[in-house]
Amino acid sequence: MSTAVSPTRAPERSRPAGNALAGTRILVRFILRRDRIRLPVWILALFLGTLSTASNYKTLYADPEDRASVVKTMDSPAGLAMSGPRPYLDDYSFGAMLGHQMLGFMAVLVGLMSVLIITRHTRNEEETGRAELVRATAVGRHAHMAAALVVAVLANIALAVLLALGLSGMGIEGIDAQGSLLYGCAHAAVGIVFAAVAAVTAQITAHTRGASGMALAVIGVAYVLRAAGDAGSSGALSWLSPIGWVQRTYVYVDDRWWPLALCLLLAASCAAAGFALSTRRDVGAGLRSSRLGSPRASDALGSPFGFALRLHRGMLTGFGAGLFLMGAMYGSILGDAEDMLKNIDQIQDALKEIGGASVAESFASMVMVVISVVAAVYVVMASLRPRAEETAGRAEPLLATALSRHRWVGGHVAVAAVGGTALLLLAGLGFGAAGAASAGDGGLFLKLVGAALAYAPALWVTIGIAVLLIGWLPRASAAAWVVPVYAFVIGYLGQLLQFPHWMNNLSPFGHVPRLPASDMTWTPLIVLTLVAAGLVRFGLEGFRRRDLETK
Repeated sequence: MSTAVSPTRAPERSRPAGNALAGTRILVRFILRRDRIRLPVWILALFLGTLSTASNYKTLYADPEDRASVVKTMDSPAGLAMSGPRPYLDDYSFGAMLGHQMLGFMAVLVGLMSVLIITRHTRNEEETGRAELVRATAVGRHAHMAAALVVAVLANIALAVLLALGLSGMGIEGIDAQGSLLYGCAHAAVGIVFAAVAAVTAQITAHTRGASGMALAVIGVAYVLRAAGDAGSSGALSWLSPIGWVQRTYVYVDDRWWPLALCLLLAASCAAAGFALSTRRDVGAGLRSSRLGSPRASDALGSPFGFALRLHRGMLTGFGAGLFLMGAMYGSILGDAEDMLKNIDQIQDALKEIGGASVAESFASMVMVVISVVAAVYVVMASLRPRAEETAGRAEPLLATALSRHRWVGGHVAVAAVGGTALLLLAGLGFGAAGAASAGDGGLFLKLVGAALAYAPALWVTIGIAVLLIGWLPRASAAAWVVPVYAFVIGYLGQLLQFPHWMNNLSPFGHVPRLPASDMTWTPLIVLTLVAAGLVRFGLEGFRRRDLETK
């Protein structure tokens, strides 16, 4: 005798019907938990950097005559393109100086922070497959993007509050509470704009790097439009840029709030467009369909170097254009360096320590540190790409073939080394051409190009450190970022703040001859090259011996 047993039904999980934002609050808490270290570091770095700059202004330009000298230098197309609009120069107090010289530069950094928040918690979640798993629960379609936007807004508001309180509490003449509040809100407004822009770019492509790259390109275009508009007579182009909008608040001068309304309007429009576009694609896909490739790979793509170059070409192109433009902008003020810096005692002391036949050569040597650090940012990103491919599970299928581990990692290392050297060359060409023209000295061109290329061995050591970490301490591979950060703090700021000389020796960039101010010495460059080769070799051996992280 048998009895019929009715099948038990699994309890249905409650899911709010039609609520596209369901689960947003939980995802916000989850994002804050994941970024509990990353976000405070970003915010505190931007906050402390601003306070340090404001304090240095008070020290470097203590007398009205010093500020008047800066006004004379800045009142040129090149000076305005590097800083901001001319009306700040009418009453160049410490506050006006902060808004004029720092607001546009800080807008780029705040935009970078906001873009990375959005792409990390939207497109990257889809690319890794985590978003699909989360959406299988009681989570609405728009919850991921809404949560990322909320966190980006909160981060920018936190930065604004810190800036308002910190600057107003410093007691510096010309930096009052009302202007400090506007200064902080301007940072928040431009950061929210670029977060909303990233919400749009995250819908276009199926890849995190592509979404970030497009959003960063928008930031670059906004900065170029601002610079071109401020350098021109009418300033019309600056009104096409959100960076130009926040600079036209004329903080600490006129304290105009209404340009921030333009930022909020653009941010709302972009965010709405991002939500609307997300409904027109599948999870994990992008609006831009992938192009059909050739049925047969080219010979170059079939090699580890060619394949790595294909993966890095977008980032390499973006950095190349940015560094060439950066070199040209610094070069455009090289001819005015002596007048610009003649009354600033601390910078004069730093330039004397560097040496050189002229102030232009000494200043160029100082600028080369900044250019090389930006190139080092690229080589760290390129060198850590094998680790990203490994953790994403894409390395395992490749290494399951006849491709050896050494050749696979070596392809990325070669692209990082060749690409980093090419970036230095491009920056040197821009710096040399513009610097020779502004200084009226054609001989500077080759000197500046050579000065840029002299930092190539330091970049190769940076690559070696990254490969060493990937091979032996993969979980600590992000520590490779310490190298460019330390190089900037010690090599550039350390010159102004008179840090002990031994601290500079701890950085590979501190051993590079300070061309064109000093004579060329080949020994440190040869030693750096040998050290880089040894680090890469040792790192590859560690990668060969350890287990591969699999999915």
